[in-house]
Amino acid sequence: MPGLLIGLFVFGFSSAHAADWPRQVTDSRGTHTLEHKPERIVSTSVTLTGSLLAIDAPVIASGATTPNNRVGDDQGFLRQWSEVAKARKLNRLYIGEPSAEAVAAQMPDLILISATGGDSALALYDQLSSIAPTLIINYDDKSWQSLLTHLGEITGQETQAAKRIAEFDQQMAAVKQQIKLPPQPVSALVYTAAAHTANLWTPESAQGKMMEQLGFTLAALPTNMHTSTSQGKRHDIVQLGGENLAAGLNGETLFLFAGDSSDADAIYANPLLAHLPAVQSKRVYALGTETFRLDYYSATLLLNRLAALFS
Repeated sequence: MPGLLIGLFVFGFSSAHAADWPRQVTDSRGTHTLEHKPERIVSTSVTLTGSLLAIDAPVIASGATTPNNRVGDDQGFLRQWSEVAKARKLNRLYIGEPSAEAVAAQMPDLILISATGGDSALALYDQLSSIAPTLIINYDDKSWQSLLTHLGEITGQETQAAKRIAEFDQQMAAVKQQIKLPPQPVSALVYTAAAHTANLWTPESAQGKMMEQLGFTLAALPTNMHTSTSQGKRHDIVQLGGENLAAGLNGETLFLFAGDSSDADAIYANPLLAHLPAVQSKRVYALGTETFRLDYYSATLLLNRLAALFS
């Protein structure tokens, strides 16, 4: 049976010629073999799909989020790669609730599942792994660049992954030189105004790692602060609500991921947050709704946004 892909690869390849296959992948369930370079990849995770598109992997179908919401287009695909998905004629598997039948109908030769998050189809692993080799990918503990490299090795698209990362690194170096950082440390978060809650990005998250790469310092949470874990064990976020919301947003500057100006206005209008230095000094910055999940496309948009704010 094909197994999970949670651990590290036990190989390294510089190209994807026929001689490079089969490839062996080692994970928590043992060592598994990919017999050939995949040609029909199904991504059950809308988060992973953008990275697959960025490296020109043959992804033919993807799970989706709710169409026409804050982060999704009319198909439920993430806005930052919406046009790429249309150009590649990417099929939508389902919206929200995973369906093994929808996956099987695509006749995939490789299925990818995210290990955590709202787009994880982990509960269907046994069913999916009977259809095609099925790998589970952790994206909550690594940068988007590491994830891109990881997926490049799985799909035989190492060269394209390296090219994308090199392009971005060059742009990031230029932006880092031209921006003047606001007061540090900073809190990076997704704010839900209606619920008065926030998900705070940790240093292990792709968002946190990118901010640190650009020279920002992430504010540490107060010692012994109790936080919610309703989304299970995750490395990338800390959930804040109630009295912990103000205590946890202790950065001198607040960056709102997956947010626009209305979210910044909601922070300013919340009387429970009025005493925060970032609020009093008007240092709350919305970074765009496309930054909910970081991949090559949204990270590039984020760079452009930061350059516009702080050059």
